[in-house]
Amino acid sequence: MHSTPHTVSDVMTHTVMAIGHKATFGEIVRLMQDGKVSALPVLEGEGRVVGVVSEADLLHKEEFRDSDPDRHTQLRRLSDLAKAGAVTAEELMTSPALTIHPGATLAQAARTMAHAKVKRLPVVDGLGMLEGIVSRADLLKVFLRGDDEIAEEVRREVVAHLFPLSDTTLEVQVHDGRVTLAGRVRDTSLIPVAARLIRAVEGVVDVDFDLERITGATPAATPPPSL
Repeated sequence: MHSTPHTVSDVMTHTVMAIGHKATFGEIVRLMQDGKVSALPVLEGEGRVVGVVSEADLLHKEEFRDSDPDRHTQLRRLSDLAKAGAVTAEELMTSPALTIHPGATLAQAARTMAHAKVKRLPVVDGLGMLEGIVSRADLLKVFLRGDDEIAEEVRREVVAHLFPLSDTTLEVQVHDGRVTLAGRVRDTSLIPVAARLIRAVEGVVDVDFDLERITGATPAATPPPSL
């Protein structure tokens, strides 16, 4: 029923800045500054991702520069203190790296980022070899879809299946990604289903309904369902 959703490979950056596991602290900082990135994948061998070094990993050195943490802090933040004394990517990196495959959907990538509280993910093949990187900004590219394109998908993938033309007269309007479905339908119980399906269309920001039942004596506008 649904169009094939965009995948990570559709939006990821293919040219990726990366470092070897022996890269020094200074080299990592310079590469981040030059590339204007906040994290770098760490590679081993022919390009297998073994970890990620982020700005947060580097900042521990500054955080503990002038401090003398007590024993409780030492025990509680053992890993952070180790990174404060690190000088190479191998010592600084978070490993194993949190990665994603190019065939993953954008929704899957967004959930992974949200749960892990990271801004980007290395994209790897089945052998763990680096293919690209996907960022939060990349995932938002679907919201650049044109209103006409969204409207056509809603008509084709939702309206045509839930509300056959013989039963309804519906108009699909889209403005800045906000979909409005207006007209007359026979079965208003399908509206919550329609809302879920329309929201699943990539690029949709919100859904509104202005529907009335064809057979109703006193039809009234149906408010958007609470899902």
